[in-house]
Amino acid sequence: MKEVKAKKALGQHFLDNLDTAHRIAMTISEEELPAGSGYWGTLPVVEIGPGMGVLSRFLLEEGRRLKAVELDGESVVWLKKHLPQLEVVEGDFLKTDPASLWDEPMALIGNYPYNISSQIFFKVLENRERFPVVAGMLQKEVAERICARPGGRVRGILSVLLQAWYDCEYLFSVGPENFTPPPKVQSGVLRLTRNGRQSLGCDERLFKSVVKTAFGQRRKILRNSLSTLVPDRESEAGRAFLADELMMLRPERLDVEDFIRLTRSLQEMRGNIPVEEPEVVEDP
Repeated sequence: MKEVKAKKALGQHFLDNLDTAHRIAMTISEEELPAGSGYWGTLPVVEIGPGMGVLSRFLLEEGRRLKAVELDGESVVWLKKHLPQLEVVEGDFLKTDPASLWDEPMALIGNYPYNISSQIFFKVLENRERFPVVAGMLQKEVAERICARPGGRVRGILSVLLQAWYDCEYLFSVGPENFTPPPKVQSGVLRLTRNGRQSLGCDERLFKSVVKTAFGQRRKILRNSLSTLVPDRESEAGRAFLADELMMLRPERLDVEDFIRLTRSLQEMRGNIPVEEPEVVEDP
């Protein structure tokens, strides 16, 4: 059977350990989803970058309603020939409207291309009501960062933004020997499950700006990094904000609720001043 050639430009590393593939596929099964989550493994599924269908086969065997989004034309041809029961959508997931895939909430899964994994999770955030469950494999350090708790050095932008809306679990690690070709990094498998939060109770755009500004200068205490967002630092409100005990900390020490509280204080001071979201997309 002719195999698809892995393309470096697409960040392809094909998982060929079937036990690991089955374990990843089961992360969104009824048996594995957190008790009380309310999803029961019945959600339709979107798989990103199926390659040669190593995850797809197990998902189909589980009887899941599955659509796979694949950018690589060679993989699309291979899948249609060797896995005709799989519905393949040829295209770029980052440019795909989730509503065009399923007209109901869905689970997202994949062996995510390492070079766009952060972008995938930012898209998840933008469409969080569409994706109540997200699982899969990505570069280990990114998976650890997403799941990092306050106080850890690896905690960053995605940690806070995703944990505001999801319960994030780091499940297990996968070594390079499980892939063809072997990547130069370790991989990690995680699962995100939507929490019960429906609103932050503050301006979400300003919240993202606060988080990105803080981690964009993560070596500074918040008093120094966030001062640029204070409209009048010499006002009573400005001085009180900059003197807050949280402002003496570096950003990785704060939890989601701390960032929400700071955002509310800033929102009261800023009023109708437009929010300019920084271009930072991940920690330096």
